Amino acid sequence: MPGSTQVVVIGGGYAGVMAANRLTQRDDVTVTLINPRPDFVHRVRLHQLVGGSDDAVVAYQDVLAEGVRLVVDTVTRIDAAERSVTQAAGGTLEYDYLIYAAGSGSAEPTVPGVAKFAHPIATLEAAQRLRAELDATPATAPVTVVGAGPTGIETAAELAEVGRRVTLVCGGVLGPYLHTRGRRSVAKRLARLGVTVIDGSYAMVTAVTRDAVRLADGRELPSEVTVWTVGFGVPDLAVRSGLSTDAVGRLLTDETLTSVDDARIVAAGDSAAPSGLPLRMSCLNAVPLGARAADTVLSRLAGEQPENLHQSMYAQCISLGRSAGIYQFANRSDVAVWLHVDDGLGARIKEVVCKGIPKHLAGEAHKPGSFRLHRMPGGVAKRQQLLRAHRAEAPSAADRAA
Repeated sequence: MPGSTQVVVIGGGYAGVMAANRLTQRDDVTVTLINPRPDFVHRVRLHQLVGGSDDAVVAYQDVLAEGVRLVVDTVTRIDAAERSVTQAAGGTLEYDYLIYAAGSGSAEPTVPGVAKFAHPIATLEAAQRLRAELDATPATAPVTVVGAGPTGIETAAELAEVGRRVTLVCGGVLGPYLHTRGRRSVAKRLARLGVTVIDGSYAMVTAVTRDAVRLADGRELPSEVTVWTVGFGVPDLAVRSGLSTDAVGRLLTDETLTSVDDARIVAAGDSAAPSGLPLRMSCLNAVPLGARAADTVLSRLAGEQPENLHQSMYAQCISLGRSAGIYQFANRSDVAVWLHVDDGLGARIKEVVCKGIPKHLAGEAHKPGSFRLHRMPGGVAKRQQLLRAHRAEAPSAADRAA
């Protein structure tokens, strides 16, 4: 559209799609979404893809506004000075505003043998390769899942429920986020499924071979298929583009999600580090962060001051196979409390959440601006308290730029 504001969104995950849809509120804004895949990956169902109960893919036509132009490609560099992005397929695309929603994946493994013999699960392609490997492996073959965060727990339960012999190596504590009561509930469910849980100070993997996993105490666990769910990483696009990032590589922003380097760049989702204090990795964080990023751009176009972040997470939801799950409540500091919902009701809550995410995205696509950003009671005060504590410990680039 001649004379329109050009907004480029990098990344077509939960945050990127929400941001792109929300930007279509204005007829004078042209939105281009750049994503390496032609379909939307429903990431919270990747463990189900591995277990065979879902393909973890949704057609973009079901969640993306008709007015958004989808470009299937990868961005290799952001040129903030020229306000353009370079695409892997060749050529550049100019922008007036850029929303950086590049997402996250697995960290580069440092344990010997992991890169060669273990299977990550953080991307669609990795999960599909793992599924193919399992299909080619006898059902009686031992499977080891390393890492006892939500992904590791969900994957272990999913595979055990379909009859696999699964060992879950925690690397410490089972479900570190969970309250003690919630952890006991998860442990009981895994035991019923036949999962062997190895936790404690020696439950650290020191090496992975073709057919075994070696622990810190010298034990070797037979493992024909090893699943690696340890570590968090983000694309290095921001780093390669010379933008300020945190130690992990997330784009540093202020509390309006605006880059500390450039007011025309806004970040959302797992690849954003507001004030150097990023929110916990979660689809339930990514969706409202995408909406907030879009609102920041829309506020600037309207000549208004964007609002500061006032988002909080008070829970974690984990599936434990198709018939059980846990919904772990937390306080305003995102610390788990004694209250949780488990078993069948926990599974139903988890499924409601999983089905609800594409519905939220589709709702925003059909009626941009309809997704409500709820102001959590005490959320702003708690965020400010956390920021003060964080700044007292280690002032960030975001603080120095303020």
